[in-house]
Amino acid sequence: MTTANHVRMSRRAAIQAGVLLLIMRGSAAKAQAKIAPNLVHYQQKPKGTQECDGCLQFISPGACKLVAGKINPKGWCVLFAPRPK
Repeated sequence: MTTANHVRMSRRAAIQAGVLLLIMRGSAAKAQAKIAPNLVHYQQKPKGTQECDGCLQFISPGACKLVAGKINPKGWCVLFAPRPK
């Protein structure tokens, strides 16, 4: 006769664990999704009137949703998308 140790988990605990795993997986994907500045021709100066701080992807004070690293608010890259006014 064999005996097995069974761990019972409530339905709520199982759902919470699943949600936590999804959040962790999503965070890892977001962290990996940022692009190297050189690949998008990022530069420290604006291109005409296009500046990072006027871009939809810019996160104040110095980050971007798409480009990795510190971003100059007066910089520019090819992913520039004007923020709606």
